[in-house]
Amino acid sequence: MSLTCVIIDDEPLAIKVIKNFIEQMNELTLKSTFNNAVESIQYIQEHEEIDLIFLDINMPMLDGYSFLESLKKKPDVIITTAHEEYAVKGYEMEILDYLVKPVSFPRFVKAINKAKSQNSIHVSSKTQTQTQTEAEHIFIKIDKKLMKKIYLEEILVVESLKDYIKIVTLTGKYIVHQTLSSFTDSLPQDRFIRIHRSYTIAISKVQAIEGSSVEIAGFRYVIGRSYLSKFKEAILK
Repeated sequence: MSLTCVIIDDEPLAIKVIKNFIEQMNELTLKSTFNNAVESIQYIQEHEEIDLIFLDINMPMLDGYSFLESLKKKPDVIITTAHEEYAVKGYEMEILDYLVKPVSFPRFVKAINKAKSQNSIHVSSKTQTQTQTEAEHIFIKIDKKLMKKIYLEEILVVESLKDYIKIVTLTGKYIVHQTLSSFTDSLPQDRFIRIHRSYTIAISKVQAIEGSSVEIAGFRYVIGRSYLSKFKEAILK
């Protein structure tokens, strides 16, 4: 995965050096450069895809740290400066790394490896959060006016009642005008499985298996012959 980045520095030579380093690394894509922090603020806020900022500290109009404090959304930051004395404050502001000019290429690579690792954590966390949010609940229509939120983790069994279904959860039972097939198809396939023409169950809620039946919350449900093979495969996983 390529990291998109920008350079903010009032020294043209410093920009040239970092730009040259970036061009030597496939993991980086330079989006823009700025001679002062003020010009970059709107760009950073409008471009959410920016992963990394190479930032100088001593700049006209707005210094690097004041710039960071002004941002609502903060990408990862690598400080590039000739002044070592600013390092402590930089780490207090949770910057990713601190490069002292003149920056050597090996030291630059080390900082980028840290950025790649940090970005992987960001992506993993974001993906996990999105997955949990999307799979956390569904809404079912109880009657013409009422929509009820059902948490997937609470569902035990869904039973077919011809043109209706009964959803049995940890906190209650709900009758819904829907077929078992269509409702089962709307559930995460790795968490729910149909075991009979009349039952779909939550795999994680199975307490015991005996012959061709399962026990869930103290009740036993028969596994249909045509569903048995697929059920055993799901349980073994």
